[in-house]
Amino acid sequence: MQQEMQQSLQRLQYSYKIYNGEIEPEHDTDYWCNCAIHNYQRRRQARLGIQRQWCDAVMYPGEKFYHNNFQTQLLGTSNPYRWGVVSPYGNYGAQSNWGMLPQVSPKWHSVSVRQTIDLNHQLNDKAQNEIDAQEPRFNIWNHDELSAAMAKLSVDRNSHPEDKKSPPDQRNRISTSDNGKSSKTAKKSKFASFKKGLGMKTADEKEIIRIEKAIAFAQGIRNSILQEESGRWQDDQWRLLVAQYQAKVGMTRKIADLRARYPIQYLHLLRAGYFEPIPVAWAQQNSNPLKFSIESAAGWRGITPAWRGYEDTAEERLYWALNHREGSTGARMKPDQISAMNMARQRMAMAVAPPPIYFSNDDVCHQQHTSDGYSKQVMPAPFKAFDAPEVSTDDTMILLDVSGSMNFDPVRPIYNEFLITGYAKGTQPKNKAHMTDVSKAIIRRFTDAMANHDHNFAGYELITFASAATHIGTINHQNLDAMWSHVRLGGGTRVMTGWQKVKDLHFQKHSESATHHPVYGWQAGPQTPMLRLLLLLDGEATDMDEFELDLLGLNWVHVTIFLIGVDGCPHHHRHANELTRINDVNHHVSFVDAQGNTPERFVTHELLKRHLGQELSMNQFVELEAPPAYIV
Repeated sequence: MQQEMQQSLQRLQYSYKIYNGEIEPEHDTDYWCNCAIHNYQRRRQARLGIQRQWCDAVMYPGEKFYHNNFQTQLLGTSNPYRWGVVSPYGNYGAQSNWGMLPQVSPKWHSVSVRQTIDLNHQLNDKAQNEIDAQEPRFNIWNHDELSAAMAKLSVDRNSHPEDKKSPPDQRNRISTSDNGKSSKTAKKSKFASFKKGLGMKTADEKEIIRIEKAIAFAQGIRNSILQEESGRWQDDQWRLLVAQYQAKVGMTRKIADLRARYPIQYLHLLRAGYFEPIPVAWAQQNSNPLKFSIESAAGWRGITPAWRGYEDTAEERLYWALNHREGSTGARMKPDQISAMNMARQRMAMAVAPPPIYFSNDDVCHQQHTSDGYSKQVMPAPFKAFDAPEVSTDDTMILLDVSGSMNFDPVRPIYNEFLITGYAKGTQPKNKAHMTDVSKAIIRRFTDAMANHDHNFAGYELITFASAATHIGTINHQNLDAMWSHVRLGGGTRVMTGWQKVKDLHFQKHSESATHHPVYGWQAGPQTPMLRLLLLLDGEATDMDEFELDLLGLNWVHVTIFLIGVDGCPHHHRHANELTRINDVNHHVSFVDAQGNTPERFVTHELLKRHLGQELSMNQFVELEAPPAYIV
């Protein structure tokens, strides 16, 4: 149902020339008809029951369910975005263009984006404050605090001011004020019996009830947490694996603090799997709890209290982990749409001509003569070695993106403020003839240099991925052309399918030093060799956040990512900024990018530094890049 609805929306957006994914076509009238827009809205309405089930599962106490289905436009709605955010079509939406093809206004779209960002922040802060206020006021795991609360409750019950066991002189006490004047003897209220007859509680009785409810609530949360933990982590080995994962991700202290001080939120995140590795089965599934879309205006919710502003639950969990790792300084919030675009444009403006020392007549862009010279490139940050340098026991593998986008014409979006109004062709030819050839050329240069470095002339494993993964085989300088004939283009961009294939190959080779968990898959042991993976991407994978999440909890792999994109494309630089942020917090991941007409030798040199974990001088690189001498 969800896939059918998404396909319907994409067809609508294409027919109405809407290129921003967050904009839906709007109808110019309120009455129902059989048009494509209303048919799409009917499909969206048909999933309301599923949406309600999902929201009931992830809502915090006190939150209200809302949605954006068509009927609420007539009956009124509790959706805060309905009246808090203007339509990108203008003040009156598509009805302002009555009888004409609805056109999105760049001005009103910009206003809509800004209002959405502001409302997201307001609602996130409000939700976080409200759930924090509902947390128990004492540590539910501290028996002394719990006993003190119960003792106070017992004292309150036995020290009622109207207790008949108290002597008369204490019940009708004469109090003397500071100025020496005496007050009259305290008298029982005339309405006390009347209130009691109506069942009205005194202030002391209300306090006793409040304490009873707080204790019962705390005991209920405590029991729910213990039950959930014992159900999820079934034995000591399982719990040890989870504890090791938390330590590797760097969240041991944060999770312990949540459990002690914020048990409601701890239980919520515990049920969502935030404190354990990603189940291996999720990598092969088209849908899993990390793939659920987050649509704040539509009421599709995330997991944490501050879920608004994320694209899906994987991105939400990734940034939650990044923001709560030990040693993190300041919040690493996901940039909003405007900030992300501004940073992409700033990065794009930093591009300069690549160093002329790397010029090569053999580069694909020169062989295909698409334009004169190389495209300007953003220079990578100076190399810093964080992981240990490569050793002879390390494994090198290559994971290549062969998704359908490799067969599209290279285009870059044209923006009016934050609205995409069309696309312009890039200087390089069709991706199938260029980016695939560039990937092949980079792989050839890379594997030649690696063979000269480690003398592994047998070659390196090549795995391709799109909607599914394929193990092409072991490639080397002599058989690359023949092996490349098995590479097939097409499908989505699901890096987790390829990553799972890579892990299977690595641990099949080193199974004696590893263990296999029925839910979380292969687990490296102390003697398991390091895997060094070169990942080549031509764009953003749909499950890139899942991949990055998985890498956070692994210390036996180093991934070097090469991202190739269209010259002058803001989307390429936005993705490059995201990968740079991951590189900054996870030193098992390194990153190099190129755009347009690519200087292949320069890219290869930078990739080798990061893959090998050591600086390579130009002289060392020149020695490595010559094709290896094979003995026939």
